[in-house]
Amino acid sequence: MALLLFASPVTLLEQTTGVARVILGILLFFSIFSWALILQKFAQLSGLDQKTARFLQMFRSGRGLADPNTLRAGAGTTPLVSIYAAGYREFEAQLGIAHAHAGASTATATKLRNASAVGVEMQVAAGEEVRRLEKGMSTLATIASVSPFIGLFGTVWGVMDAFAGLGEAGGASLRAVAPGISEALITTAAGLFAAIPALIAYNHFLHGIRSMATRMSDFAAEFVAKIETLYTS
Repeated sequence: MALLLFASPVTLLEQTTGVARVILGILLFFSIFSWALILQKFAQLSGLDQKTARFLQMFRSGRGLADPNTLRAGAGTTPLVSIYAAGYREFEAQLGIAHAHAGASTATATKLRNASAVGVEMQVAAGEEVRRLEKGMSTLATIASVSPFIGLFGTVWGVMDAFAGLGEAGGASLRAVAPGISEALITTAAGLFAAIPALIAYNHFLHGIRSMATRMSDFAAEFVAKIETLYTS
């Protein structure tokens, strides 16, 4: 039994049957696919907090409302830019703003007709941004939850092979149970290897997305409050 514990993965793989190799192939695919998603989500979410903080600083430093393209150029790509642009378009439509001068508001009306409509447009845009950030998260969750059970199926299959080997040998021996035990060990390890990184990444990214969703909602309320102060009094 000690030989099984310290055997190399290649040696263990050579002792597996066709069913175990199919299971290992599925788990390998899940692992590669989950790592591709993890790297994609990391690239997507990396630096969002810094860009969002820079955007909020620019938004709050001005007394009026800057053009969305100006804020996008200064702050970079952040979901708050898209939300701001959605609110700004509704703001323009209500006050009749024309894009006569890039980067500056040219409103001539004095009052906003419906500030709630601006907030609704921003909430809709926020929902779209959250859905974009959540893309792929359900796949990570599925891999994290399913992989251990696939590995467990391989474990059960290996134990069955071990008992079958004992029956054929007519007695307990390492040679009789080694193939089945090796299948049980390697499929269990492969299931955990695929599931653990996916679960850790899912929880980490989910926390970041929820935090960003809260900031989107807070920003929409802040934007509406600002235009109400400037254009409804």
